[in-house]
Amino acid sequence: MPQGLPNRIRDAFTFQAVIAGMTLIVCVMVVALIGREAVARQWLRAEADAWWQVRSTDAAYPPPFSVNLQGYFVPGDGELQAIVSGDRAIANLAWFKGAPQGFSRRRDTEGVLLVDRRDGGTLYLAASLSLFDRVLALAAGGLSLLMVAAIFVVSWMTSRTSKRRGLPIHQLAGEAGRWNPSDDEEGIQVPLEPREGSGREAQALSSALRGLGERVAAFVRREREFTRDASHELRTPLTVIRVASDMIAADPATPPHQQRPLLRIRRATQDMEAVIDALLVLARERGVMPQSEVFEVVEVVEEEIDKVHALFEGKRLSLELDVQARPRLDAPPRVLGVMLGHLLRNAWAFTETGGVEVVVDRDRIIVRDTGIGMTQDVLKRVYDPFYRVDPFAQAGKGIGLSIVRRLGTRFGWPVALESTPGEGTTVTIVLGERVA
Repeated sequence: MPQGLPNRIRDAFTFQAVIAGMTLIVCVMVVALIGREAVARQWLRAEADAWWQVRSTDAAYPPPFSVNLQGYFVPGDGELQAIVSGDRAIANLAWFKGAPQGFSRRRDTEGVLLVDRRDGGTLYLAASLSLFDRVLALAAGGLSLLMVAAIFVVSWMTSRTSKRRGLPIHQLAGEAGRWNPSDDEEGIQVPLEPREGSGREAQALSSALRGLGERVAAFVRREREFTRDASHELRTPLTVIRVASDMIAADPATPPHQQRPLLRIRRATQDMEAVIDALLVLARERGVMPQSEVFEVVEVVEEEIDKVHALFEGKRLSLELDVQARPRLDAPPRVLGVMLGHLLRNAWAFTETGGVEVVVDRDRIIVRDTGIGMTQDVLKRVYDPFYRVDPFAQAGKGIGLSIVRRLGTRFGWPVALESTPGEGTTVTIVLGERVA
């Protein structure tokens, strides 16, 4: 797992170093470009003052002359001429003509010209800034190299520091990502303990994660205990009620007027058993699935049809099975039975005439009824738990389709629903991977 936080810290410091370095170079260049002419003027003024001071005692003293500074003197009543050392030739001085008194720019090259008129003549001092520009370029290059070196050093030091400081948090994140509450009966795993010298942040985060892990582990234990106990404690009384009601109904001495209440008791018992089965399956965590086995889908469908056959006979509704294929699944058969049971009881509750047809195809199960149907607005909320179109109606509890959809999503059997008001509803369970 890449260390995202240290890398982001390093990138942030590198970006800041780049911006600071570029800003420094730009500021130095701007200051140098603005100040070079001011420096050149101070230089020329100092040279001119020094030359006039020596000229007052030595009339033959020549003006300064070098590669970057050329001096020319014109006597008060003479022509423009160059004073040079030795036998050097006189330069072409046409660009001096018409130069104003004081400082101005040179017209032959990049530089500054000083025309200083005093008693006895005029001194021309011309400074070239080409050397200064070269020095400035070298300084900019040196600053750039220094900036690159500084960025490298800052990035390296920041990377080492951030990795060292962020390593405990990185390790905590890795351990928390690998932790699975279902695999740990005693709480959160030991590697989540903060290491020595990890810092207050890592210790606080580790303590919070450990507390969370212990609470989650407690929830998991309670869920497992509830699933284990409820499977027995809830089924036992329902079994007693169902067996007792069947025995009373089968007793010839039972008056006919009591058969109807007994039938209602049997129906309620079956509904409760189906709801308990579904809730127990959904209560299990995703890593703990019911026992899977290879089974015939048609056999499960026939078993669920037998369970509700008496309900359909009571309303004089037809219940037909159309077997177009005999697929086999490697899955928990009870889960598929719970889904079908809810769909069949739901179709029975909302169908008054006609009947229900169950189609078993190669890759799906279709439950089609001729009931009251549903509008588009109802279809949008039909999977909401405890939602009923008519809250005062006796049929349905509003959780059947919600349970069917959640079970289908849990086990990879998507559920599709189509309905037309006044014509009926069709529910399709798309089966997952089949066994040949």
